[in-house]
Amino acid sequence: MVTRARPAAPPRLTEDEFTGLYRRLLSRAAWASGDRGALEALTPARVVAATREVRTGRTMTLAAPVETLPGPDNPEPAKHRMSPQTGEDVSDGLHFARDSFAMNVHGDADSHLDALCHVIYDGPLHGGVSASSVTADGATALSLEVARDGIVGRGVLLDIPRLRGVPWLEPGDHVTAGDLAAAETAQHVRVKEGDLLFVRVGHRRRRAELGPWHATLERAGLHPSALEFLAARRVAVLGGDGNNDTAPSSTEGVDFPVHVLAVHAMGLHLLDYLQFEDLAPVCEAEGRWSFLCVIAPLRLPDATGSPVNPIAVL
Repeated sequence: MVTRARPAAPPRLTEDEFTGLYRRLLSRAAWASGDRGALEALTPARVVAATREVRTGRTMTLAAPVETLPGPDNPEPAKHRMSPQTGEDVSDGLHFARDSFAMNVHGDADSHLDALCHVIYDGPLHGGVSASSVTADGATALSLEVARDGIVGRGVLLDIPRLRGVPWLEPGDHVTAGDLAAAETAQHVRVKEGDLLFVRVGHRRRRAELGPWHATLERAGLHPSALEFLAARRVAVLGGDGNNDTAPSSTEGVDFPVHVLAVHAMGLHLLDYLQFEDLAPVCEAEGRWSFLCVIAPLRLPDATGSPVNPIAVL
């Protein structure tokens, strides 16, 4: 692997520059203004076309194992409890092994999907829906119920560390629109309307090799201006192996600019903290970076998100 020099960081955005970018993306996302947001691009015809990506029938998870131990990036780990009676306690007769789970869905360790009600910005939710629709009892609009029938389409993985010749991007590094276009060229693939776009920054590999760190404060992700690439291609979903947002933020006064632009302005469901370390080598070996992808969030009608296990079918 040839290591290239780390590119110069793209400029920080002022509040006014970010507002201008937000308005441009909002105007270009009029096609995604329905209740399902950008999922409107996943027409039956595009789902049928995505099935033609299947050649070998091999299936691969894009999710990381659920974390049950605390760490610097996971102070509230998922809780997994077995019932008092386990296989060690029984003898003859019929018995059932049982367990229960509890999870902070929007943490910095576990793979999850963000619903359109997850981001409140300058008052309302996506599409001008009142933020009062998110109550202590759950969300009554733009909730996970929007994706109740699953998300199925053509997945495309753009591998930015591969493009730059490094194992991962360092925390604080940005993926630009130029990176996304260059990765397309290098991987001989093109992102199309209605695609499920996955962007690898190498977060999971770095975590596996160097150990977890306080990812809330430092992580690689997309520069807000990269969302213009997504708008131009009219993607249906954005997923990353980090939080999708860079930390520290590149935008004055906005901590999660990519979340604001993607979810609030463009109506994109986001998938955070996936893992591509199984998929990327297979894509490399087979020389193809697109695949059928099936995402089935839990049926939590009033939730702002869900743990998720996306499956790539090659």
